Amino acid sequence: MVLVSAVGVVGFCWPFLAPPDSALNAHSQDAPWLFAGLLVLLVAVVAAAISESALGPKAVAMLGVLAATGAALRPIGAGTAGIEPMFFLMVLSGRVLGPGFGFALGSVTMFASALLTGGVGPWLPFQMLSMGWFTLGAGLLPGPVRLRGRAELVMLAGYGFLAAFAYGTVMNLAGWPFLGGAASNISFQGHAPVAENLARFIAYCLATSLGWDLGRAVCTVVLTLALGPAVLRALRRATRRAAFETAVTFDGPAG
Repeated sequence: MVLVSAVGVVGFCWPFLAPPDSALNAHSQDAPWLFAGLLVLLVAVVAAAISESALGPKAVAMLGVLAATGAALRPIGAGTAGIEPMFFLMVLSGRVLGPGFGFALGSVTMFASALLTGGVGPWLPFQMLSMGWFTLGAGLLPGPVRLRGRAELVMLAGYGFLAAFAYGTVMNLAGWPFLGGAASNISFQGHAPVAENLARFIAYCLATSLGWDLGRAVCTVVLTLALGPAVLRALRRATRRAAFETAVTFDGPAG
């Protein structure tokens, strides 16, 4: 997971990492398809994470149910002001199930959603990584055992708000370098210095995705505060029944 995340960071940030005279800039239009090769590696890592984590059949079944639910939620409101209900479910699931399971869940959910909506393309590996990181981050929040009630909900809502903007910003990096001359004032320029390209990228985000990201963030906050208590209770009850952490042992008869 660390290796794939590192490769993903390079895949997202190469416009700021590659020198202006790099051959990579000369082939920037081919880059989306080259990075699509990450898809096979990412799917393999998710499968390995599931098999190596000793998850029981109930836990794997929960992964499938949550991924299917998230995939079904994603089309709801799609194309309308960034209303994407799946993000609140990923926040709550990552909180309850932990960072490792959260990364696998986020990636699998986005993959299943792409199959469901026909959204398979060179952008899919970036979406899977971004959603994996989004859900993993929720699992890394403090107080997973002791923090409960309103304080936990406020923390999760705050994380969802900020992470929704972060998700949109990271995903912008997947498409911004390939605008070409379509938007000369905000498009990536391979021979420009890093500071200039960073300014262009910020302008691109403000001009194209700020409203969409705000809608996603507000939707995540509202659903987290409204449905969070019930969903958290259900997830925690299901987690106890699936026995994620406790190995089943059998004691022999006394004497």
